[in-house]
Amino acid sequence: MGWRRLLAVMPGAVMPGAVVFGAMLLGAVLLATGSARAENPGDALLLTAPRLFKICTDQTYALCAVAKCFVFDGVSYCRCDVKSGDSISLPLQFGRNQNVCTVNAEGTKNGYMVSTYSLPPSVVAPTGDQALYDCPAGTSNGAYAQCDGGICSTSSRGQSFPGFAKPLAKNQIICSCPITVASPQNSPAGYQIAGPYPCQRSFFANCMKAVANTGTGATIYVGAPTGVPRLLTRRLYGRVPPIYECRLPPWP
Repeated sequence: MGWRRLLAVMPGAVMPGAVVFGAMLLGAVLLATGSARAENPGDALLLTAPRLFKICTDQTYALCAVAKCFVFDGVSYCRCDVKSGDSISLPLQFGRNQNVCTVNAEGTKNGYMVSTYSLPPSVVAPTGDQALYDCPAGTSNGAYAQCDGGICSTSSRGQSFPGFAKPLAKNQIICSCPITVASPQNSPAGYQIAGPYPCQRSFFANCMKAVANTGTGATIYVGAPTGVPRLLTRRLYGRVPPIYECRLPPWP
């Protein structure tokens, strides 16, 4: 698969988990398409690496795809939703027959769960109130949280947590996620974060280092290389419904 090239195209990261995730997804997209400028670059990865992901069937999991996060001591703590059903993730294999799904299953009786992906209804047209904001590859140097495989403590449900004005709801959970710092020089596909819909030009400030930073007390959002949310959605459901996206400039 050419792992040296995968790592070479990765945005800089402050924690190893973000490097692995971004390298596998973004790098494989580039290898599959030959260019990060394809309209939906993630789709080509399905044809070249269909076993790159693991589907966890009928489990309770944390959905962080549109989460807001509080940074403390170099780690982002993200307010995620507790969901049940099928979800998808990198396999994260270790030991003998251990992977992201077995770890999540074991968490049911041990006070934790794992963050995996399913399509958030809040970004689906025509009823959603959020959109995927495309942070342009050439100018974006902000930070975002990478929550695939993040561990979440069930004791945080319904509790107060630093950085969030109100206590969590019973169906919300705090997940600890590594931070990725983008760089225009080595992040040719850019990245996407979730924000309000209709599109708000001011929200694109979160693509910039001046706003999206890694310092304690900062607020950042969960993100992924451009095209990855569509890729995971298609792999999980077999199709991609209409998803709200915001781009600059111009807005579609």
